[in-house]
Amino acid sequence: MPLPSPTLRKTLAVALGATTLLISACATESTYRPAVGRGFERSGYSDRQIEENRFMVSFSGNSYTSRETVEKYLLYRAAELTVQRGFDYFVFVDRDVDRRSRTYSTPRFGGGFGGGFGYGGGFGGGYWGPSWRYRGRGFGWRSWDPFFGDPFFDRGVDIDTIDKYEANAELIVGRGPKPKDNIRAFDARDVIKNLEPTIVLPK
Repeated sequence: MPLPSPTLRKTLAVALGATTLLISACATESTYRPAVGRGFERSGYSDRQIEENRFMVSFSGNSYTSRETVEKYLLYRAAELTVQRGFDYFVFVDRDVDRRSRTYSTPRFGGGFGGGFGYGGGFGGGYWGPSWRYRGRGFGWRSWDPFFGDPFFDRGVDIDTIDKYEANAELIVGRGPKPKDNIRAFDARDVIKNLEPTIVLPK
């Protein structure tokens, strides 16, 4: 068999290098930065002003980021945004954390290409209903649904489910001391001072 041309070898090397970098970049928790990516791959914080003193803030983690880290980064972004806009404290009007899931099927022993899809709703709601086609050893392309039979009777497919978390909050900002009788109120500068040592920024 003739060897690939130099151009083809160079193209393959570049593609392999890019894939390796992508895998390496995703093998750690999300860092604290403005959001990048789209859909399930989205990672980082974003915010939107609703009124003069009211904002929506969110932080999306990748599949290596714990729920606790996502909630911490959301709290830090709320405090940072408050100070950046010239305010002193913020009050959470509403806050929640959503979990999203995606399921992949990977053929074993060269069984062919497989693809998967999964959906996860927020805590206490939503549903998960994967359904996909994959190539099993000796059987060609097959379909699988979680409600019918054993999907692994030929043991030719590995199934992996990836979870990721996204925290969202609506907040009101204000000036002066925080309201002492409101447990949802936070002093923005105190939050920054206490959380800043644990915030991981991009290198």
